[in-house]
Amino acid sequence: MALKIDSKIVDYAVVKPDEPAKAPEAPAPTYVEMHEKLKRPEHLEGSTYKIKTPTSEHAIYVTINDVVLNPGSDHEIRRPFEIFINSKNMEHYQWISALTLIISAVFRKGGDCTFLVEELNSVFDPKGGYMKRGGRWMPSLVAEIGDVLERHLKHIGLIKNEMDEHQRAYLEQKRAEFNSVTAPNQAAADCDDSTETYPSGAQLCGKCHTKAAVQMDGCLTCLACGDSKCG
Repeated sequence: MALKIDSKIVDYAVVKPDEPAKAPEAPAPTYVEMHEKLKRPEHLEGSTYKIKTPTSEHAIYVTINDVVLNPGSDHEIRRPFEIFINSKNMEHYQWISALTLIISAVFRKGGDCTFLVEELNSVFDPKGGYMKRGGRWMPSLVAEIGDVLERHLKHIGLIKNEMDEHQRAYLEQKRAEFNSVTAPNQAAADCDDSTETYPSGAQLCGKCHTKAAVQMDGCLTCLACGDSKCG
């Protein structure tokens, strides 16, 4: 069958009879990355978190939906896709609606979205923050939304926990030692996570803003994050 050449010939090579044929190159593996043109799937999995502040009688519910990219392959990854914040309290409706649109846009843009946690946590309310149940201080409602986002990103593996198993075991040991030398009738403080209790009378940790710092071995040690004045 004759082939018509429409373009100019710029080079040529002659194949020798004894020259082995080259194997066809394998196609480069393709995988989907997060980008702003990615269409929203019909079904998304997510988690809903409840925020109850002492400044309002109505709770705030934060829902973060995730998309699973390249399922079943070595490049499988779960990424946040959108966020919704709802409450009966309409006082913050405007800026909360704007915040959900901006955060969702950052999610869909792709790349590293973990910087949002630090940015949200750095927002301070000029009227002052509030103390959550369990003795954790929040500088603002925006900061608590950032705390929820951090918990979710840790849940899906985009943020690694700062403490490993050995550090957690060490803190559990320190907590047991403190409880053994504390009066039995001393009540433990409530915490928003039912699995965590800290001694009443604990001081506020300057690192994690949790009332979990106790005096042990002549040094102030936080039972929540492990921060210690002795290093």
